[in-house]
Amino acid sequence: MRRMTLIQKRLFILLIIVIAGFVLGRLVVRAFMNLLLGGTLFGGNFL
Repeated sequence: MRRMTLIQKRLFILLIIVIAGFVLGRLVVRAFMNLLLGGTLFGGNFL
């Protein structure tokens, strides 16, 4: 097994951060739209 270079480690960490940011960003947009539209976040209802 070969060692990862510093650049490869940085790219790998950056990729993980980008994926996490994309997923969290989508959830924030959904939550904001649900607040505006008065819905519940994951499709159920509270009543």
